[in-house]
Amino acid sequence: MKKRIFKCIILLLLVTTLVSVLFIENSQVEALSKYGSTGSEVRTIQEKLKRWGYYTGNVDGIYGSLTVAAVKKFQQKNGLSVDGIAGTQTLNAMGIMTSSSSGSTSSNSSDVNLLARLIYGEARGESYTGQVAVGAVVLNRVKSSSFPNTISGVIYQKGAFDAVADGQINLTPNSTAIKAAQDALNGWDPSYGAIYYFNPSTATNKWIWSRPMTVTIGKHRFCK
Repeated sequence: MKKRIFKCIILLLLVTTLVSVLFIENSQVEALSKYGSTGSEVRTIQEKLKRWGYYTGNVDGIYGSLTVAAVKKFQQKNGLSVDGIAGTQTLNAMGIMTSSSSGSTSSNSSDVNLLARLIYGEARGESYTGQVAVGAVVLNRVKSSSFPNTISGVIYQKGAFDAVADGQINLTPNSTAIKAAQDALNGWDPSYGAIYYFNPSTATNKWIWSRPMTVTIGKHRFCK
């Protein structure tokens, strides 16, 4: 009888230990920043949200009410659960990689790379904002019913981009173009919803001049 009780106690201890280990591992996998959190991850969140126009406070690494409000705006814009908590899905959408995001990183890396190559081929001489705007035009076309509904479909649509026609799409993008592609994918749109852009000093197509302008950035005029 004593041996049976002893075995039961040992088994119970083993089960308890296993459950505790699994709980700890899962807690570590779920990167989480929320109200009251502090540190470098919070600072990165604030920097990105400030750059995209969601956050107006100081980049101080403190997850306060302004950060919560900015995260909620970002979540709403990107179709995420609006809770003001920067969990794994929200961090992934911001381009902040966590230990649990490797799978989503691999699935998104081809889009990031292709968009970066297009940006590099079309706008590597432009300002950073101008490069992001070119990426945003691609994504705005994906959302429009008038264009293909994938990034590759938009980019490789016949006659759409000079960089495809002249082969510059095959150049290796630099880190700036890659970062610009990620920012565009994360929702920053300096083009203000544009689906076209052109260089006024070289454009010969009369039709493109008739399109309503949204903004001019560097050598590119963006329009709808």
